[in-house]
Amino acid sequence: MALACLAFTNPAGQSHFSLCPLKLLGFTWCPGCGLGHAISHLFRGDIKASFHAHWLGIPVLAVLLYRIYTLAVKKPYRFQ
Repeated sequence: MALACLAFTNPAGQSHFSLCPLKLLGFTWCPGCGLGHAISHLFRGDIKASFHAHWLGIPVLAVLLYRIYTLAVKKPYRFQ
């Protein structure tokens, strides 16, 4: 669900609501927000802006998609 939200948000928009504690304290840069912006840029196909937002955006998205895939195809346990 979080990846779907990142796919539909505008990473360039600066006037959005945020629950980020660093942003609420007045800091202008946060590594978590940078990852969110990087993933959002990737969903739009802008690799250069994604790398500029946070250089770990591409590997993090790959790991998250792999984890979602492994959880989706994992067979459920059978209690006997």
